[in-house]
Amino acid sequence: MNESEFHQLVDETLDQVESLLDDAETDLDVDLNNGVLTVICENGSRIILTRQTPVKQLWLATRQDGFHFDWQEGEWVENKKGGTLSSRLTEAFKDQAGETLAFSFQ
Repeated sequence: MNESEFHQLVDETLDQVESLLDDAETDLDVDLNNGVLTVICENGSRIILTRQTPVKQLWLATRQDGFHFDWQEGEWVENKKGGTLSSRLTEAFKDQAGETLAFSFQ
């Protein structure tokens, strides 16, 4: 995947997350700017997704841990533990915001 394709894929993913959060009836503050999606939960904790162009990864930061994802066979897969972005986001929003949200990226 070249850099342009990577940027497009990440932009689509971040747009999907932002759209899902905007459509959900939650009290989350969502900001998408220059490849960084920041979600501030009601309790003040943050969930952050960032584009990492040099390594062509999407990074997720939660209050529990940080995760690095590679695009593999049509989905974002964590490079060390093998979890998916969808499952990690679902866990993070349940833990930090008390919200049950379903994510799907393909």
